[in-house]
Amino acid sequence: MTLPAILQNLRLPIIGSPLFIISGPELVIAQCKAGIVGSFPALNARPQAELDEWLHRITEELSAWNRANPDRPAAPFAVNQIVHRSNERLEADLATCAKWQVPIVITSLGAREDLNTAVHGWGGITLHDVIDDRFARKAVEKGADGLIAVAAGAGGHAGRLSPFALIQEIRQWFAGPLALSGSIATGDAVLAALAMGADLAYIGSPFIATTEANADGAYKDSIVASKAADIVYSNLFTGVHGNYLRSSIVASGMDPDNLPEGDLKTMDFGTGNGSKPKAWKDIWGSGQGIGAVTEIESVASRVDRMEREYRAARARLAV
Repeated sequence: MTLPAILQNLRLPIIGSPLFIISGPELVIAQCKAGIVGSFPALNARPQAELDEWLHRITEELSAWNRANPDRPAAPFAVNQIVHRSNERLEADLATCAKWQVPIVITSLGAREDLNTAVHGWGGITLHDVIDDRFARKAVEKGADGLIAVAAGAGGHAGRLSPFALIQEIRQWFAGPLALSGSIATGDAVLAALAMGADLAYIGSPFIATTEANADGAYKDSIVASKAADIVYSNLFTGVHGNYLRSSIVASGMDPDNLPEGDLKTMDFGTGNGSKPKAWKDIWGSGQGIGAVTEIESVASRVDRMEREYRAARARLAV
């Protein structure tokens, strides 16, 4: 199936995933100018009124870039909405997205038909992240335009399934837009995702270690210094299983090898309603692909590197 027009003509088939706290206007604008989709969680803009300011800035700066660079237009941007019932801001955030006609809305932790209909009403598309085939089917039944398959090894909230298994099951019945998340940190891995049947790579952790990311310097340094063996999979911090940097768990005074189970009902996704409002601030999410991240650099430099790797990989396969 041909991708929707909004996702065509990207410099590389990449969506920069929405990073809690870390993704702000600076990172999103840099990603879009570099030719890949930039995104951020709506909940990163605090208080809620700031979301309007962020969308104004992103829209204006990308429009100015396009006027000045007609031969290198910016990629579209996306806003991530947490659909879980704990998010009391959802309706207000969706109204702000409607005001600015956000081109892509990424939905997480729940699928709602009315939300998809609302986004379609202003001409946008929705992509829903899923960890297995069952959730994928539910999302499409409720009107999602595309899916983000979150496989084992992805940063933050992540699934348990191999990307090979997840992609092949979804592709047996779904021909629409499909992105893959899970340990993708190089241009070679982007090409591998496409070879498996995905249309796009969904990449987060490498962009934490960029100059534009709103991350603590120690967090960026830890991304550079760590390898796959330094990632811990746990549901303690939000009630949903995810991958986190071992060093941040140790720094918080916990034993990463003996973590208790979490409870989704008492957790906080940045809304201020849960019992652990600081969990995501103190514990650093990361995917298993960070062994490929060896330095802190600008988004432009990182995307340039990925493009070189992507083209080199294609050339090797063409031999």
